Amino acid sequence: MGVLEKISGPVVVAGEMRGAKMYDVVKVGEEKLIGEIIKLQGDTATIQVYEDTSGLKPGEPVENTDEPLSVELGPGLLQSIYDGIQRPLEVIMNESGSFIRRGIVTNALDRKKLWEFVPVAKPGAELEAGDLLGTVQETDVTLHKILVPKGSEGELLDLKGGKFKVTDVIGVTRGKDGKKRELRLMQRWEVRRPRPYAEKFPPDTPLVTGQRILDTFFPLAKGGTAAIPGPFGSGKTVTQQALAKWSDAQIVVYIGCGERGNEMCEVLTEFPHLEDPRTKKPLMQRTVLIANTSNMPVAAREASVYTGITIAEYYRDMGYDVALMADSTSRWAEAMREISGRLEEMPGEEGYPAYLAHRLAEFYERAGRVICLGKDKRVGSISVIGAVSPPGGDISEPVSQNTLRVTKVFWALDASLAHRRHFPAIHWLRSYSLYTGTLNDWYSKNISPEWAAMRNKAMALLQKEAELQEVVQLVGPDALPEKERAILVTTRMLREDYLQQSAFHEIDAYASVKKQNEMLKMILRFYDKAAEAIDEGVQLRRVQELPVLNSIARMKEVPEPEIPKKADAMNREMDAQFESLLKEARRSG
Repeated sequence: MGVLEKISGPVVVAGEMRGAKMYDVVKVGEEKLIGEIIKLQGDTATIQVYEDTSGLKPGEPVENTDEPLSVELGPGLLQSIYDGIQRPLEVIMNESGSFIRRGIVTNALDRKKLWEFVPVAKPGAELEAGDLLGTVQETDVTLHKILVPKGSEGELLDLKGGKFKVTDVIGVTRGKDGKKRELRLMQRWEVRRPRPYAEKFPPDTPLVTGQRILDTFFPLAKGGTAAIPGPFGSGKTVTQQALAKWSDAQIVVYIGCGERGNEMCEVLTEFPHLEDPRTKKPLMQRTVLIANTSNMPVAAREASVYTGITIAEYYRDMGYDVALMADSTSRWAEAMREISGRLEEMPGEEGYPAYLAHRLAEFYERAGRVICLGKDKRVGSISVIGAVSPPGGDISEPVSQNTLRVTKVFWALDASLAHRRHFPAIHWLRSYSLYTGTLNDWYSKNISPEWAAMRNKAMALLQKEAELQEVVQLVGPDALPEKERAILVTTRMLREDYLQQSAFHEIDAYASVKKQNEMLKMILRFYDKAAEAIDEGVQLRRVQELPVLNSIARMKEVPEPEIPKKADAMNREMDAQFESLLKEARRSG
């Protein structure tokens, strides 16, 4: 038992802590506030406390639990809303009202609920870590796979089926050391230690998001990492919500680490009412929410990120594709800066600790598409999408720069696009994806052999438009040759009819990659036809009057099943209208 000696906000110092280890969880003061040891010097321990330390005084006891910060993993995680250290907020509200009472201790998983366990493994089998013991139907849309925990491998002596609580013993194994170990529906895992896997794959399969600007120009691979830096009001949260709803991930973990309370409140009220477009069930049935707002204790922000990624790894190990949204890592970094300052560590750039880059890299490196442990070689993935909130939108600051060094996709949100109501407000000339080359084979085999060539051509046109706009601002569009003005007409279609997408439109909120292919092909075909017509002497003014332009603009509102038929009709319509223009030009010529 230690004794409290010094208090500095969320950082406290305790003496008489000989025998304690780094990252041990401790109970601080008479109210047993939860904390974690972050520095040891002799028998003195420096502790970051995950709760408000107001009223603590020197001389109060500090109790060491001799365990690292861990999370409970088992059936019941989905549909839950936790704080940064995995305390269920709904249970806390029922116990202490609208405000979290200090020192409150709750179980992360419901200890009373019965789950129907269906065994798969047979007694007598030799089990490895990660082997499938059986299944539990956690929600209507998610089958929870109960796996052999690390350290419990060996001969299966007994396994029972039926209804169990998460703490009930469902089976027993005997290890090579002769010791018997009990198996339960629930296991614990320390949050700072990555969960093991057998092998990591290269990023060769895209995470299809249904957002045209992302899937076409800046794709994210399953198991990949992406950063969304942007100023206030540019659409980070809405973009992440759209990704949570529409991406082809089976599990979503949404971490609100340090965002404003009203933003997190919007997420917490909206998510339970969102309908999963694939299953037509509530989206919450495959979602875990971790809410740690800016007015909650600063130390818990850091823990919330590790809590979220550990839960994501748990579902990855079942063979699921998991999308993890962290909103925002800037607040996490600010929490590190505050703790570092109170520890009197040497500050790095802009006051952030010198280990900022290391911590960010450590977090993003836990993403990946892997072969999981176990004989059945399940394949699972975690795709990490981290929002960054740089002050004033300036991405030259340390958090943005260190994030860009470790992530492979950069979706640059632009305030000027948001002010023009162009959403998603992702700037096509400032963003990039380093997965484009490795994903070309997938797009070529599954969508179209021409996909890469079309994407490159569209991007070249958008870059050409940026150059031409500089001339237009000086001398006006009429000074440009007709062919270059045709580029401006085409890129306007690309921007307004293709890249612009409404997250709230019944049909346009999601576009399959096949629909994207047809839309992009139609716009580029129009450009080729227009260039050909101009070469034959047709005036651009006449091309701009063609009715097919209106059909292309409305293509985004065409339902998915009608796209092939509509595309064929529009191709015929375009051919007929251009043929009529060419005949007219030849007669007058």
